[in-house]
Amino acid sequence: MLKQNFITAVSLAVGFALTGCGASKTQPTEPTSANQTTHNIYQDYLNRDVRDDIFYFVLPDRFENGDKSNDLGDKNKPISYGGFKPDNKAYYHGGDLKGLEQKLDYLENMGITAIWMTPILRNRAVQGDSSGYHGYWIVDFSEIDPHLGGNKDLKSLIDKAHQRGIKVFFDIITNHTADVIRYRECHDEQGRHLDSSSYECKYKTIEQTQSGDKYTPFIPKGQETVKTPAWLNDPKYYNNQGDSFWQGESAVYGDFSGLDDLDTRQQAVVDGFIDIYKHIVSEFKPDGFRVDTVKHVDMSFWQVFSPAIMEHAHKEGIPNFHIFGEVYDGDPAFLSRFTTVGKMPAILDFGLQGNADDVFANHGSPQKLTKLFDDDDYYNDEDSSADELLTFIGNHDMGRIGLFLNNNFADASEAEKTQRSILTHAFMYFARGIPVVYYGDEQGFTGDGNDQAARENMMPSLVDSYNDNNLLGTDATTADDNFDESHVIYQSLAEFAKVYKQNTALRRGIHLNRFADKASGLYAFSRIDTNEQVEYLLAFNSAKQPKTLQLAATSAQYKLVLASDSAKTDTLKTENDQVNLTVPPLGFVIYKADSQIIPANLPSVAVTQAGVDERVSELFNIEYRLGETQTTDAAPALLKVTTEYMTKDGEFKLAATDFTPPYRAKIDLNNWQQSAKKVRVTVDNLAGKVKTKLIDLSN
Repeated sequence: MLKQNFITAVSLAVGFALTGCGASKTQPTEPTSANQTTHNIYQDYLNRDVRDDIFYFVLPDRFENGDKSNDLGDKNKPISYGGFKPDNKAYYHGGDLKGLEQKLDYLENMGITAIWMTPILRNRAVQGDSSGYHGYWIVDFSEIDPHLGGNKDLKSLIDKAHQRGIKVFFDIITNHTADVIRYRECHDEQGRHLDSSSYECKYKTIEQTQSGDKYTPFIPKGQETVKTPAWLNDPKYYNNQGDSFWQGESAVYGDFSGLDDLDTRQQAVVDGFIDIYKHIVSEFKPDGFRVDTVKHVDMSFWQVFSPAIMEHAHKEGIPNFHIFGEVYDGDPAFLSRFTTVGKMPAILDFGLQGNADDVFANHGSPQKLTKLFDDDDYYNDEDSSADELLTFIGNHDMGRIGLFLNNNFADASEAEKTQRSILTHAFMYFARGIPVVYYGDEQGFTGDGNDQAARENMMPSLVDSYNDNNLLGTDATTADDNFDESHVIYQSLAEFAKVYKQNTALRRGIHLNRFADKASGLYAFSRIDTNEQVEYLLAFNSAKQPKTLQLAATSAQYKLVLASDSAKTDTLKTENDQVNLTVPPLGFVIYKADSQIIPANLPSVAVTQAGVDERVSELFNIEYRLGETQTTDAAPALLKVTTEYMTKDGEFKLAATDFTPPYRAKIDLNNWQQSAKKVRVTVDNLAGKVKTKLIDLSN
C-alpha cells in the first residue's frame, strides 16, 4: 500500500494535526503568554522539570554512523577492539555519538526534549557469539566506548543538544561488569567453559556458600587488569555464586549469563560506584541517569547511592538531575518499593506498559487501566509520586509495539495496525507520567521478537532478518534510511508533542479515572492541573466502532484540544450537568473545560480500612471515606488529602499526599510500628479551605 493511502486510511496525519494545533492555541482559559512561557520552558533545559519532558530512547550503535573511522573500536585496547559486523544483528553496526549529534534536527522536529542512550562506557567488544554494541558489558567506567567515539564526542553531543533545549541521560550499570572472572569448577586455565552444551555454572545459594560449598574464582592470564577503576579487578568484590536462574535469591546474587555480578552489600562497592558516577556527573554534566537492573541489586545499595548522586549533581549545578531505574515487573505494589524504601526518585513504569499494550494493542479490558491508576497510591510518599514515572510501550528487551500488534492482530490490515500504534502512543503521551519513545517506533519498525530482534538500524541496514520486515505506515524497509519526517507515526508524535507542551495539565495534571468499559472499548479520564484547576477530559477507544459516552461535567462547555478525527465537534455543550462524547474507532478525543472546577465543600473524614497492606506486607495501609463515596460517575472534585503520622516524640512526619479517590496512605510498617499510632489527616479544597482531623489508630 502506498504511503499516501496510509494517510487517508489512518486519517490522522494532517487532519487531526490541524484540529489539535488550532484548538490548543485558542483555548479561552490559556494565559496570553502561554506560548512564550512554553518556549522559555523548553529552551531552559537546566531548570526544566522532568515532568515536562518527552524522552527518546536510543541505541547509538543502531542510529547513525557519523564517523566510520571508529567502527572497529580502539586497536590499542584489544579487549575493546573488533566486533564490527553490520550484516549480523549481534554485532556492532557503526552508529556513534557523532551520528546522533548529526540527527538532532530530526529529534527536535519530533518534539523530543530528552535523549536517553543505552550505556556508552567502554565495553568488552566481543563475548561469546555477540558483541557489546548495546553497552551493557562495561570494562572501563572512566571513558567512552571507542566504537561510539571519544569523550570529546560526548561533550560535543551534550553541548549541541543543550543548545536546542534537549537534555541527555546516560544509562548506567552497578549490578555487573563484563564477563572476565572465571570459576575453576567451570572453566579451564584459558577461561574456556568446560560445559560446551549449556555454558552454565550452576548457582550456589547463600546457604551453600556459608557452609563452604563455594566456587573458586580466578582471572585468566592477561586479563588481570582490564577493568577500570582497578578495584573492579579483584574477585573479592563479586558474589561469585554462579549463574542466575532469574528467580529467588539468584536474581540478586547470580551472574547474568556469566556477567560478573558485584556484591552490592559491601560498603566498598557502594562507595566505589558512588565515586564512579560522581566523576561521570562532574566530567560530562548529563541531566540524569537511567539505572539498569535495579531489582537485581541489594535494596540497601539504592538507599545510599541515589541520594548521594542526586546531592552531588545539585552541587555541580544540575538542579533537576533525575534518576529512574529499570525494575522489570508489572506490579505497582512491587515496583514502588524502589521509590519508597529504595529512595530512587522514579522508575520505568512497566505496569503502564503492560496494561496499555494489553488494552490498545490487544483485546484487554480498559478496566485494567482503572486499577492501574488506582494503584498509584503505592508510589506516594514524602519524596516520590507516580507522575515522575517514565512511561513506555516497548523497548530493546521486550520488543516493539509493532511486534505486539503483528502478534495480536495478525489478520488486521497494515492501516489498522498503524492506527493502533498511534492510539497507543497517544495514550502514553497524555496519561500521567513522562513519555518515552523507543527509537524506530516513529518509523513503524516492528522487529521479529525481543532483544537483538528489536534493535534495528535507523541508518540503512545490512541485516536480512531486519530488512524483510513490513514496516507500519510506509513502503520503506530497514534497508533504507529511516529518518523520514513525513512518516504518519512521526507526524502524529510531533503533533502530540506540541499539544503536550502547550497544556500543563497534560504533563503534570492529576489523573482521575472517569469510565472504563468491561470489554474492549472506552477508557476515559480527566487531567487537572492543581494551579489552573480546569478539567481536561480525555477518552480513548480501542474498539473498531465509534463509541459514545456521557459523563458528569465541570463546565458549561468544553472545547476540542486534539482528536484522531478532524471531523469531531469543536465544542461540546453541557446538558443537565452532563457532557456527551463521541469517540471514533481506534481513536481518541481531548477536550478542555471552559471554566474552572467549582471548589468542593470540605467533607467529613472517616477511616474505612487500617492495617497491614494486603499486597505488601512491609506497608501499613490507611483508606479514607470523604463525605459521600466518590465514584467515577461524579464530576471531579479537587481535594488534596495529606496524611502525617505521629512519632513517639509527638512530631508529625509526612506519609503521603493523595489527590484522587480512593484516598489512601501507605506507610512503611517499620515506621508505623515505632510511631504513636496516630495520624493527622488534612483535607484541602485548593481554594483556601482546609480541615484537619487527628485520628487515633492505636486500637
